[in-house]
Amino acid sequence: MNDDELRQMLALMENYKNRVESLTQHAQVLRSTLDEVNMANQSIKALMDADEGDEIMIPIGASSFMNVKVTSNKNIIVGVGSGISVEKSPEDASKFMEANAAEVSEALKKTVDAVQEVQQALTTVSEAVQLEYMNRQQTPTQ
Repeated sequence: MNDDELRQMLALMENYKNRVESLTQHAQVLRSTLDEVNMANQSIKALMDADEGDEIMIPIGASSFMNVKVTSNKNIIVGVGSGISVEKSPEDASKFMEANAAEVSEALKKTVDAVQEVQQALTTVSEAVQLEYMNRQQTPTQ
């Protein structure tokens, strides 16, 4: 391997490292989103199971909850994206959350697979660079 090829390999390693970091951050965001969607769906299901006048605990974020009394109007305002929210029945809201969770889970799986693929490529290039450095140390310069 000549010096130019070695420099290209080092640049490729840096590119792979940056890509792994970016994908890992994206996976963390997706995990948080999935947790949020699942928590919302659990709250919706608690509402569906409750009768008018029952008190249920609803998450309000930051690992905090509050007690609320169920009214006869159980409709839920659901964010559907792009800052748009619509009113849905609890059943429809739960189905929407389940579909949303499935989409986020699939995106998370693809992202984790991509991290593993790039990590494997990084390992391969890193091993080649290390081997080249070892060869250069053992070979006397002329």
